[in-house]
Amino acid sequence: MIEKKIQAANQRLKAGRFKISIQKLGESLYLVATLPPKPSSKRLDNHQQRIALNLPARIDCVELAEKEARKVAVLRDCGQFDWDSYLKPTQKVKTIGDWVEEFERDYFQRRARNYKTQTTWDTEYLYSFRRLPEESALTLEELNRAITSTEPDTKTRRRVCLALRSLARFSGLTLDISQLIGKYSPARVKPRDLPDDDFICQSFKKIPDPTWRWYFGMVATFGLRNHEPFHLDLNSFAKNPTIAPIMEGKTGARQVWAYHPDWVEKFGLTEFSVPDIKRDRSNREIGGACSKYFKKQELPFTLLTLRHCWAVRTIEYGLDLSLASKQMGHSVNVHTNLYHHWIDARHHQAAYDRILTGSQNSKENL
Repeated sequence: MIEKKIQAANQRLKAGRFKISIQKLGESLYLVATLPPKPSSKRLDNHQQRIALNLPARIDCVELAEKEARKVAVLRDCGQFDWDSYLKPTQKVKTIGDWVEEFERDYFQRRARNYKTQTTWDTEYLYSFRRLPEESALTLEELNRAITSTEPDTKTRRRVCLALRSLARFSGLTLDISQLIGKYSPARVKPRDLPDDDFICQSFKKIPDPTWRWYFGMVATFGLRNHEPFHLDLNSFAKNPTIAPIMEGKTGARQVWAYHPDWVEKFGLTEFSVPDIKRDRSNREIGGACSKYFKKQELPFTLLTLRHCWAVRTIEYGLDLSLASKQMGHSVNVHTNLYHHWIDARHHQAAYDRILTGSQNSKENL
């Protein structure tokens, strides 16, 4: 057995007065002796230390360990022992902070850094990365701990899961979020939450500033996001005011049609009067400033509510769901889930009408 082999070697070393021994720790062989302090040590005196030989704990390696022990003892006794031969070059362990910095550099090497991408970085990634201990090593345990610190089945849980999975992939780790990401989806809009068209028109009239009235009319008529009235191609809009050409926004350029089309004239939307606000900032900040203005005016519903109303109107007009969702700048799945109540009712009615029409035609052919 290897223990007997090591014992015999140590007896020979002792007999030769080498003052050094071989030790088996786990599956490796070490030397133990009184040696000069390591370069990184704060101690100044010689003291007992281990030398890792990088030899596996096998019988055939004991002889190599004994030869190395004799060599070390002689060098030590001659004052020529040097730790450099036995210490690996120190490698700085990457911290979470290091990985996040690398991830950020890579992220912006593949896209221009502007207000839009910076907002995405801050809200979708950095927001989640700040939940991790910056000075710790990046491990699956730390990632899972950050995820489970969030409320299950929430937007925050989903956002953190997706961001941390991206960081894990970047660092070479495999993070399984399938059991943690949950079942969050945007809340469905309910009928009682939405004002009717008459109330929207009344609210329009109560806005004191004509520039904000124009803004309100554009959001109501075209279902725009709160920052999008500032990103319109007004020259194209002037030529055909039933279509709002959005040059850029949260989901890029797209065109949106007026529902109701008569609101273009009713709200005077061809008389451009864009609010004078600071535009040299992110879409999130622009939209926030607009929402803040209407909150001060005590608008009884949010700007997002006007967008929901537009979506419901398109259903009532019979616009295909894929076209409506494209105009809103989101997926059909999101659209269907948000406006489930109206879509479900209309589709059931349409199916019912088709059945009745088919039944009537069958009777006529008898």
